[in-house]
Amino acid sequence: MRYLFLHQNFPGQYKHAVRHLARQPGNEVVFLTHKNENRLSNVRKIEYAPGREPAKETHHYIRELERGTLNAQAVARVCQELQREGFRPDIMIGHNGWGETLFLKDIWRDVPLLGYFEYFYGSRARDLNFDPEFPATFDDFPRVRMKNSINLLGLDASDWGQSPTAWQRNLYPGVHVPKISIIHEGIDTEEIRPKPDISVTLGDVGVTLTRADEVITFVSRNLEPYRGFHIFMRALPELLRRRPKARVLIVGADGVSYGRKLPPGESWRAKMLAELGDRLDMSRIHFLGRIPYDQFLSVLAVSSAHVYLTYPFVLSWSMLEAMASGCLIVGSATPPVQEVIRDRENGLLIDFFSREQIVDRVDEVLDHPDRMQAIRDRARQTVVEHYDLETVCLPQYLALIQALATGRTPDQPVDLGHSMRRALELKAARQPPRQHGRRRR
Repeated sequence: MRYLFLHQNFPGQYKHAVRHLARQPGNEVVFLTHKNENRLSNVRKIEYAPGREPAKETHHYIRELERGTLNAQAVARVCQELQREGFRPDIMIGHNGWGETLFLKDIWRDVPLLGYFEYFYGSRARDLNFDPEFPATFDDFPRVRMKNSINLLGLDASDWGQSPTAWQRNLYPGVHVPKISIIHEGIDTEEIRPKPDISVTLGDVGVTLTRADEVITFVSRNLEPYRGFHIFMRALPELLRRRPKARVLIVGADGVSYGRKLPPGESWRAKMLAELGDRLDMSRIHFLGRIPYDQFLSVLAVSSAHVYLTYPFVLSWSMLEAMASGCLIVGSATPPVQEVIRDRENGLLIDFFSREQIVDRVDEVLDHPDRMQAIRDRARQTVVEHYDLETVCLPQYLALIQALATGRTPDQPVDLGHSMRRALELKAARQPPRQHGRRRR
């Protein structure tokens, strides 16, 4: 079969699927992307670039729509050239977020298009205005509404969709939900597993840490408020006071992936260090930056307590990777986390904004490491049963591709997800018995 993939940052969420498909005899895999240095064997990688940046005079509500249109136009020109070469895919698969997929059906009208739908923006029960420290202005609400233009155009252009979690899928308008399958990219639980004999050496201070040490970990691609970095940092003075032997390993860069950008040269790490000053024992806090993947897995494997915080937003792969490593997760009780973690069953949940709860839960974990082992075991089991790459996610994804490529409608029941089902159960339990003969106001 011939496959056409699209993602700005090759290979993005498609790494495992593309690697598998490219290994199969007879398959041809073409991948369109922005310029980058990543490579995969047997994959024809084609780079594209929009002809220009959005115009400065474009209204800022629709600047992202213009950028998406420019991306879609650049992709369409590359695909027209592929078409002239005689290439015709059996299926087209691409991330919907940046517009690349919008004009594909204008080139290959009868070829099925599977879109990746990651997040539908909104003003309620999501990231916008979640954190009172960063309140939204009125201007943010119409901007976010217009931000969904590419989302909605992509839904119309695609034959089917995929979202990694039920919560993310259910953010989309109800009329579109039945044609979006819930399939996570998958976690390689053979590679990512508990390693009791692991050690991590901190080269700058010459300290080697093992599972016998008190190691508190925090991971985010960039250290920023969307992933609760500011809340975590404010919990550290009291946490380190209570745990005089603990060390904190923080993985992440100083950029901003989500939310408001900082002025050039500024970072949230510098901001928090300046705010907390000498209240922090910097001899026990280690900023590791971005590190190679094998080192990242070693940090997870040596962790005594792993703190994962997030706004109501896209769930990080790192949380599932930490669970697969057997970490004890102290996570925010926000919807993306609650879909996976049940309090005191396979992790501990806390209020995102409560530094006191962070301190109390981590302190409890470090006080009773043996008693918490069952929670660690169930955390890994959750990932093995529901998110394992080889036995769950990749087979589901390949079956979805095969169904679409052969003209069949995927069999995808609508699943509300654990967190939403639980919310409905609690609502029903609180509902007083209906009194006949009276109308509710």
